[in-house]
Amino acid sequence: MNAWERVQKARRMDRPTSIDYINNIFEEFIELHGDRLYEDDSAIIGGIGRLGELNVTIIAQEKGKNTKDKLKRNFAMPNPEGYRKSLRLMKQAEKFNRPVICLVDTPGAYPGIGAEERGQGEAIAKNLLEMSKLKVPIISIIIGEGGSGGALALAVADEVWMLENAIYSILSPEGYASILYKDSSRAAEIADEMKLTASDLLQLNVIDKIINEPLDGAHESFEEIAGNIKKELIAQLKKLKEKEISELLESRYERFRKF
Repeated sequence: MNAWERVQKARRMDRPTSIDYINNIFEEFIELHGDRLYEDDSAIIGGIGRLGELNVTIIAQEKGKNTKDKLKRNFAMPNPEGYRKSLRLMKQAEKFNRPVICLVDTPGAYPGIGAEERGQGEAIAKNLLEMSKLKVPIISIIIGEGGSGGALALAVADEVWMLENAIYSILSPEGYASILYKDSSRAAEIADEMKLTASDLLQLNVIDKIINEPLDGAHESFEEIAGNIKKELIAQLKKLKEKEISELLESRYERFRKF
C-alpha cells in the first residue's frame, strides 16, 4: 500500500474518531470545558477518566460524526483556545499527578483570521514548551491525521504511537505539492516523498509504536483495536510511572533533541 492510499484511509468518513476511543478505552469519563480566557473549543475534547486502576487526563482532537457535528467541531481544526484548554488540563493533571493521554486527529490548527488575532502561534508554542517539562507521563496516539503544529501541540510526549493507516507530517500532501510544485493535483504523486506513514516514521524513530489495523481500516475491527490500545496503555503507563521525574523529563528531552 503506497503513502497516498494511507492518506485516503486516514481521512475516511467512517474511520473511528477520538470520541469512539474515549468511550471504548476509558471509564467514568468526565468532560471539562473552557480555557478560562476566551471560550470552549469543541474541536478538542478534554477531561478526566479511569484507565484500569489509573486516573488519567484525556485530551483529544475530534472531527465529528456528521455534517452538523463536523461544523461544531470545526473539522478538528483547533483555535488557540483549544490549545489553551489542553494546557490548562495538562497543568491540572500535573497538580494531581495524573498521566496524560492525547489522541491526535487533525488536518492542522485552524488558519482563520480570528485564530491568528487571538495568538494561534503563541498558543501552540506554549504547549510545546510546557509539555516538554510536564512532570507526569504523557502518551500521544495519532489515530487519523496528524497535521503540522496543530498535531505537534498534543504530541510532545514520552511516547508517540500511530495507527497503521494514520499519517503524521508537517502539512498535507496537497499543501506540500502546492508549495514545492505549484500544483496541488500532484499530492498523490508526491505523498511518498513526505515520509508521512507510520512505517516511515517508525524507521526514522519519530514514533515508538505502530498499532496494527485490518487491511481496509480501523473501522473493520474497532473494538479489538481499542481493547489492544487499552492494554498497551496500562502496561506502558505503569512503566513510565516507575521512573523518577528527573529521568522522565531527561528522556523526553533527549527524545526530541535527537530529531
